[in-house]
Amino acid sequence: MSHVSSHSPHGQTPLHTVQVLGGGSAGSSAHVRSLAAGLAARGVRVTVCAPDEAARAYDFTGTGARHVPVPRSGDPASVAALRAACADADLVHAHGLHAALRASVALTGRRTPLVVTWHTRAHAEGARARVLHLLERRVAKAAAVVLGTSSDLVDRARSRGARDARLAAVALPAPRRQEAIEEPDRLLHKARAELGAVDRPLILAVGALERHRGYDVLLDATRAWRHLDPLPLLVVAGEGPERAALQRRIEDEQLPARLVGRRDDVPELLAAADLAVLPSSWESRSVLAQEALHARVPLVATAVGGVPELVGDAAELVPYGDAHALAIAVVRLLADPVRRAQLKDQGQLQAATWPTEDETVTQVLSVYDELTQPQAYS
Repeated sequence: MSHVSSHSPHGQTPLHTVQVLGGGSAGSSAHVRSLAAGLAARGVRVTVCAPDEAARAYDFTGTGARHVPVPRSGDPASVAALRAACADADLVHAHGLHAALRASVALTGRRTPLVVTWHTRAHAEGARARVLHLLERRVAKAAAVVLGTSSDLVDRARSRGARDARLAAVALPAPRRQEAIEEPDRLLHKARAELGAVDRPLILAVGALERHRGYDVLLDATRAWRHLDPLPLLVVAGEGPERAALQRRIEDEQLPARLVGRRDDVPELLAAADLAVLPSSWESRSVLAQEALHARVPLVATAVGGVPELVGDAAELVPYGDAHALAIAVVRLLADPVRRAQLKDQGQLQAATWPTEDETVTQVLSVYDELTQPQAYS
């Protein structure tokens, strides 16, 4: 397919796309950065509308894109800034529900096509769940195309009234960090020493400390391996509203677990870990699952959302909310070096089947072409 718009032949102006980011989870922010770099390299004009803190963390201008600061709030000034940024856009691509909602408001009365990527789904109960359902319907109906990062998100978008919902190719962007000067073995030892896990198995979980993440179940599971010698240490990297409650449980019940807060050295922590665990009630394309398989770290995860299609048979899958099953899977793996080695190899093979950043950009660009070049398909 020729990307008529992006390469601006015959003196045409290049395609101008506006990428809109709301609060921006790590996954969606990294995806927007990767997309901006790939699109800019193909001659597309890219504007990223995102809060200043996301721009500082992900350096969107370093990709060749223009950054327009738009706060996450839905106040009139924020919507006006977004509307101005989208004034000469050929297409607007919003990432996440809140970004999509504000983009649809900003585009009111304009014929600019809106593409929405659903990276994850929000968790709400009671009255908030009803409001969320209405927001999802509004966003699904406003979008020309909804891209879902897992099959169940595509189904959800269709059930909310999306005209066109497709599975999105979303790559795990390569980590943007300085390569360590020190040799890996020394780094590994350093990481384990700092966490207090030099002569004991290290089990790592990563993610926001929120109710739906299943950390309460994971703490229940640690009780089942308190008899092991050496005693495995569970380390949870992440921050969030459940921190105080989880910390209280660790202290009151004397659980072999540590909360280490938000970390920017997760790849190093993973490299030092014996196992990774993902106890969530729902995930689409879990960043931790992808990083663990890439890093050859055996993974125990809940069989929820997009996890089974993401990891295939390259992880031990357990039902959500079942502390006993989770504990058994961890204890068995720690005792079985052959199975761990098998999972490392299967993980590497599975990771090789995931889309590359280049394939992700190609798919997105083909969607843009469909929506902005109707004559090419007539």
